Amino acid sequence: MRKSLLTFALISVTALAGCLDNDAERAIAGGLAGALVADATGGNAAVGALGGAAAGALCDDAGVCR
Repeated sequence: MRKSLLTFALISVTALAGCLDNDAERAIAGGLAGALVADATGGNAAVGALGGAAAGALCDDAGVCR
């Protein structure tokens, strides 16, 4: 069950990545994805959400999500 949830979350986030226009939207999506992935892998969802939000907000600055 956890592997299918993780796979679904990754596919969903990848599909939505092209629809996000600004850092706030990417931070929200990254936070949700980080929390889902952390929870699915047995980690702390709050830490995953913080890391995902930071990665989402900064991915455009790093040139990753253009």
